[in-house]
Amino acid sequence: MATIRKRSEGTYQIRVSCGYGVDGKQRNQFKSYKPEPGMTPKQIEKELTRQAVLFEEECKRGQITSAVKFERFAEQWFEEYAKVNLRPTSYARMKQLTKRVYPAIGHKRLDKITARDIQKFVTDMLVNGKNMNTGKPLSRKTAVHHLSFISDVFSYAIRMGMLTDNPCRRVYVPKQEQDEKQIYTIDEVKKLFRNLPDEPLNYQVYLTLAIYSGFRRSEMLGL
Repeated sequence: MATIRKRSEGTYQIRVSCGYGVDGKQRNQFKSYKPEPGMTPKQIEKELTRQAVLFEEECKRGQITSAVKFERFAEQWFEEYAKVNLRPTSYARMKQLTKRVYPAIGHKRLDKITARDIQKFVTDMLVNGKNMNTGKPLSRKTAVHHLSFISDVFSYAIRMGMLTDNPCRRVYVPKQEQDEKQIYTIDEVKKLFRNLPDEPLNYQVYLTLAIYSGFRRSEMLGL
């Protein structure tokens, strides 16, 4: 409950109790309010009440947010939102993403995670990350999926009134360099055709069509 005290200089102090600290002492938040010139006592009283209510709500949001780590709130998101709104396959895939996300930012307070924290996580995945099954480098698509999961959690926190900003909106997923395609040189094609008559007819037809038509492998197999 907010309490209001009038100061001698004509301003007002709004005080909100935020519970007790580990030392047993009461924790309070304060805000000053100065009425606009010409306001009547009734207008001042009405505005003071409005300011006190808004300040109390801000303090409550701050208390809730400061006490919640990302991992804990993400698990609440899974329980309250994902389980109801996502398909079982999507839910399971999101759960898999936590194996990388939680070690990186799960221990951080929700309101203290910055766009830079998330950017470092995403970039590190693309530079150093490996597929847990194959050991191959992670794709850009995988990084996008992880970022999307983190963003969904922050968006839910905003809807719940715990935050006002989603840092994921400022995170960039770098594009990966594409491997240069290996193609035959003119000399290699000539050598191929010189040796082609010694091969079975079906191989002769297949390779001739492939070289002269430019069809994809799947298109060639469909002929």
